[in-house]
Amino acid sequence: MIADLTEGAELDPALAVGERLVARYRHIHDTAMTDVPICNCALRVAATGFRTYRDRAFGIVTTPWFMNLVGVDLPEGTPAAPAAIGTTLRIGLPAGEVEFIAGELHAIGRVDSCALLSPVVEFATMEAALETAEEAARAFFNPATLEPAPAPAAVVNRRDLLRGRFHRCEEASG
Repeated sequence: MIADLTEGAELDPALAVGERLVARYRHIHDTAMTDVPICNCALRVAATGFRTYRDRAFGIVTTPWFMNLVGVDLPEGTPAAPAAIGTTLRIGLPAGEVEFIAGELHAIGRVDSCALLSPVVEFATMEAALETAEEAARAFFNPATLEPAPAPAAVVNRRDLLRGRFHRCEEASG
């Protein structure tokens, strides 16, 4: 996963942000989270689906203890409006408004997080966690996820059509 980030980081600054987050959370895992019981030893740190949206990098960060959707200012972008640590923010994404908690991460800066899963004990493998993270990233950035399903078409059988019931149904509904 990190190899994919490294290759694309030169093209998209959001991928570079994802790579920096992975490095930082790996450090946290190796120090502060070592032997913490909520950690799922089947998982490692990964960044999934990072993309640039409205001058910020958004993507899913998976660690052995959580899976979050995060928003981080891009180094060359316009910084997000100031927010106190711990403040709840509503950020508009293509699939709708999402609530984030403003935070700060050493060596990264402001990181707005939306908890998706914590702890992440339901994953038996890293592959399963990454699959879920990829689906989540697609869902947050696909506006079709908010569109209601189309109403089922009216069922008309030949017998009703031949007996003229189709017209009566249309008139009753009109």
